[in-house]
Amino acid sequence: MITISSRAFALALPAAALLLSSCATVSPESKVRAGLIEAGLSPRMAGCMAERMVDRLSLGQLRRLQSLASLRKSHMGEMTVDRFLYKVRALEDTEIFMVTSKAAILCAID
Repeated sequence: MITISSRAFALALPAAALLLSSCATVSPESKVRAGLIEAGLSPRMAGCMAERMVDRLSLGQLRRLQSLASLRKSHMGEMTVDRFLYKVRALEDTEIFMVTSKAAILCAID
């Protein structure tokens, strides 16, 4: 049996709390941005699109979009926006497609 002194516990507790709090600070926007980059979009385009999409799509819809992150593994290099939107359309969710395509258009001219 392992015993921990109260002093060791008192020192370890703040460190554990800090680690847990750092996990909680990952915003949905940063997750969407990372997923778009992983799918092959440029970091600039991914950041712009994530900012516009995160408040307009539900958590479930954002998770469905996350499935597209595996696309890059089969396509080397940066993915074009039109090719990405083609894949988004295949999800067969009109709202996801509308929000994503509107974000892509606005970010392309921004």
